[in-house]
Amino acid sequence: MNSRVAIGKSSPLGTEITDHGVNFSLFSRTAQKVELLLFDREDDAKPARVINLDPVVNRTYHYWHAFVEGLRPGLLYGYRVHGSERTSKGTRFNPSKVLLDPYGRGVVVPKGYSHPSAIGPGDNSPTAMKSVLVDLASYDWEGDAPLRLPSARTIIYEMHVGGFTRNPNSGVAKNLRGTYAGLIEKIPYLKDLGITAVELLPVFAFDAQACPAGLVNYWGYQPVSFFAPHAAYSSRKDAVGPVDEFRDMVKALHRAGIEVILDVVFNHTAEGGQDGPTISFRGIDNPTYYIMESGGTRYADYSGCGNTLNANHPVVRRMIVDSLKYWVSEMHVDGFRFDLASILSRDSSGQVLPNPPVLWDIESEPALAGTKLIAEAWDAGGLYQVGSFVGDAWKEWNGLFRDDARDFFRGEAGAVGRLADRMLGSHEIYGHDLRGPEQSINFVTCHDGFTLNDLVSYNEKHNEANGEENRDGANDNKSWNCGQEGPSTDSTIETLRNQQVKNFHTVTMLSLGVPMILMGDEVRRTQAGNNNGYCHDDESVWFDWSLVDKHADVHRFVKLLIARRLLRDVTHEQQRLSLTQLIQNSTKSWHGVKLDQPDWGRDSHSIAFSAELREERILFHLILNGYWESLDFELPTQYPESPWKRWIDTSLPSPLDIVDWQSAPEVAGNTYRAAGRSVVLLYKSAATKLAEHSV
Repeated sequence: MNSRVAIGKSSPLGTEITDHGVNFSLFSRTAQKVELLLFDREDDAKPARVINLDPVVNRTYHYWHAFVEGLRPGLLYGYRVHGSERTSKGTRFNPSKVLLDPYGRGVVVPKGYSHPSAIGPGDNSPTAMKSVLVDLASYDWEGDAPLRLPSARTIIYEMHVGGFTRNPNSGVAKNLRGTYAGLIEKIPYLKDLGITAVELLPVFAFDAQACPAGLVNYWGYQPVSFFAPHAAYSSRKDAVGPVDEFRDMVKALHRAGIEVILDVVFNHTAEGGQDGPTISFRGIDNPTYYIMESGGTRYADYSGCGNTLNANHPVVRRMIVDSLKYWVSEMHVDGFRFDLASILSRDSSGQVLPNPPVLWDIESEPALAGTKLIAEAWDAGGLYQVGSFVGDAWKEWNGLFRDDARDFFRGEAGAVGRLADRMLGSHEIYGHDLRGPEQSINFVTCHDGFTLNDLVSYNEKHNEANGEENRDGANDNKSWNCGQEGPSTDSTIETLRNQQVKNFHTVTMLSLGVPMILMGDEVRRTQAGNNNGYCHDDESVWFDWSLVDKHADVHRFVKLLIARRLLRDVTHEQQRLSLTQLIQNSTKSWHGVKLDQPDWGRDSHSIAFSAELREERILFHLILNGYWESLDFELPTQYPESPWKRWIDTSLPSPLDIVDWQSAPEVAGNTYRAAGRSVVLLYKSAATKLAEHSV
């Protein structure tokens, strides 16, 4: 490694591979000295070569750069950065630590990686993560490109790359379990279910040791890089393998008509708070990358994870946008879900900005036009922006849909009106500023909280295995165990739980908005009441493939629901109709047990809704009975020459609970008896030609 070193250039940041060598560029406003470290192996006790960047020759403005001839892809590298250790100015330089390149395209983790060694004194070269020099140009995409599927026909499946296939009963070869390649093996399952988009829990390289001692960070919400795919999810052990294997996965999903949405964490990093490790940003330019308080002596913590990324600083803004552009252009992903996205609304002092520059940078970036942008519109500092998140293109995780659906089916007072609004796209929330009908991402469960099975099986969380004496995780889950805490052999309780699971799936799939289901909810995956499984990587959180047969009735139910949902008309999306315009143009009516007499009172537990699907010339009648006893509902009298047909009745045993749309049985009479805690959907042919726009 005695190649000649030239001055290099400041742009682009990170690395640029040419025929003659590699250019390196790093931003640090406050550094006094920068060393580029080149390694032969990931666990080497010291670098094979140290290149000192002259602050006069190798620095332009705040960019430190050098060009090194003869280097090849697969090279491992890092930095040491020297500067003032005056914490009163917010700096946290520690030149004994090997630092990752913030723009590095690959990260290698030595077998002896040590999180504590990145905190304590001394050189951590043999146990530190290193950046990897990756050649992006050699991959053959075979004509692949992001799919740009319409939101009206999008079905999101929130899933964990590792947990999806890591269970031995997955049928995936041992060397592929828990990997990008392993996920490829299970694409036929996703395709058969009807999924059109997978939303992957974090796949940016993260610190698996950022968790309580003796446990493992499983979810991945502790990023160390915003450009590198997590290497542990790759079956390939070469340094550049994770990049190409990730691309193989994206390409295979696209071939199956499935989009890839990444859960991205631009709100904090794995470097934690005051006593956290020095991995990258902290040791490069701490006051640039993080929001600091008390004159730079303390990290602001709006993430609940010890630090907060300074997202609206110009350098950090550019890094975030560059990262998103990279994952779209070079990795072909279709969208992003932004974890604790409201943090991106805060300035360098933590105050909320009315027009946050980084959010408009993302939305207005031409390279991201057409990319799905989804916000988790709140943060751990109390900021809640569901319905008011800044921007025109952003969709939002609708936490109110989750809460109100849960309240309705557990029999809470005052839930009828709220659920009715959620099912019509949450017009009370999104009926302003011409927001679209698919503004709301509708979900009942997600990775954070109970699974759907546990939502109907536990009144209380059971997180003892997390090592915090059951203090972690949310206490208010709006759950109901149907009469017994935990697993039950009582057939009555088990039947009710199955029915409740189907109720939740039905309202999620039939509501206006974009439906999202959690991995395994289609087969009643359980975490034994643990509502915060972030620190386990074992069978307690993995997909249990034996459940596909055990709960085949639920799987079938969800599959038929999705099949019908995928036929939804997309005309309103093509014409850019707003949610308000769509509702105003629709023919609909609300009912109670009596036609045209909905009971919106606090003590009401049931509601019915009828509407016409104009393009299909169909009238449907949806009955939601959250009451614990059966109720007789009058049926609309339009189109008397056409009989009512029953598509769904969640109280009936499989296969009567849902049938193929075309073979739905006729229903006689002018009323329908809906069992307690059930959902029913009836439909009939509408005889007259209807107007253009459908509900």
